[in-house]
Amino acid sequence: MLDPFCQCFSFWSKSDENSEIGNTVSKIEESDVSLDLNRAGQDVVIVKNGKRLCGTGGAISNAPITQNKAYFEVKIRSGGRWGIGLSTKRVDLNKVPLGCDGESWVLRNDGNFFNNNEIKFKTNKNFDEGDIIGVTYDHELLNFFLNGDNMETSITGIRGTVYPVFYVDDGSILDVQFDSFYHQPPNGFDRIMIEKSIL
Repeated sequence: MLDPFCQCFSFWSKSDENSEIGNTVSKIEESDVSLDLNRAGQDVVIVKNGKRLCGTGGAISNAPITQNKAYFEVKIRSGGRWGIGLSTKRVDLNKVPLGCDGESWVLRNDGNFFNNNEIKFKTNKNFDEGDIIGVTYDHELLNFFLNGDNMETSITGIRGTVYPVFYVDDGSILDVQFDSFYHQPPNGFDRIMIEKSIL
């Protein structure tokens, strides 16, 4: 079995089988939002212009969610243990799984959603390689979609400035989509906007 670092690069070098997906990936690389190379676990590998996460540990985006209705997606490239959700900047990205503290709200590969080391909901969905998980957040509700279908999760009680957060372990590889989505975002939701100061 290849180590996670080699697996990550072997996936990076493979071309997409579907030309439509290949076109989507090239558009995604032009986005301003990506995984933050300066805020990631020490054993995490981030490649593909800040869009692919592998190794062991977590990473957050380089931009918080500031608009009212934000959407992002994750493609599961390789199974293993993973988590997708939101966190504050105070989350410890070296400790996986995330969701064990009050700083992260995470859907895990087993279908359980954790915050503060408590299961907030369970889903009976199975996640497979190639699945697309969509995430919506409107400062009141966090919700997840599986291949475009609403999972009806509706997590509430998230406070403060939050960032998209992801973790990987046991050979998992995730591709993060911050724009040029595989599925149409729900009505009123859009990609994460970077707040720019005007001087």
